[in-house]
Amino acid sequence: MTLTLRSSDFFDGGEIAVACTCQGADRSPALEFSGVPASARALVLIVDDPDAPDPAAPKMTWVHWVLYDLPPDCAGLAAGVKKLPAGTRDGLNDWKRTGYGGPCPPVGRHRYFFKLYALDAPLGELGTPTKAQVEQAMHGHVVAQAQIMATFQKARR
Repeated sequence: MTLTLRSSDFFDGGEIAVACTCQGADRSPALEFSGVPASARALVLIVDDPDAPDPAAPKMTWVHWVLYDLPPDCAGLAAGVKKLPAGTRDGLNDWKRTGYGGPCPPVGRHRYFFKLYALDAPLGELGTPTKAQVEQAMHGHVVAQAQIMATFQKARR
């Protein structure tokens, strides 16, 4: 089987549900995982936006969510998840806090990449790591990965 990531709040390449953005409830989208390899001992989820601050002239990748050490038998995360699966650890997003921060682009239509990694070992206690620190820790341990992308542009008010 191939590692697969899906959401009922958007289709790959489509617009994310407003409820998952700053113009809605800013809740995390429902995510479904399947095809986790038998060799996986942990999962990592990273959500980021490479189009910040302006897709016409991107200057950085904005990190929206970092989760690591999700159990390999985790089948996904509920919409607006409040209680993470046992053993799951939070990383730091670019708002300098843990948890999900939804799309809220200052200008234009941005892309939001949801990346799921299956690792051959858990990462263990890293404090409250950044995306870069999680990526460094998982180097050499990725046995499978999946990705889906959503878009969003704020409605004019």
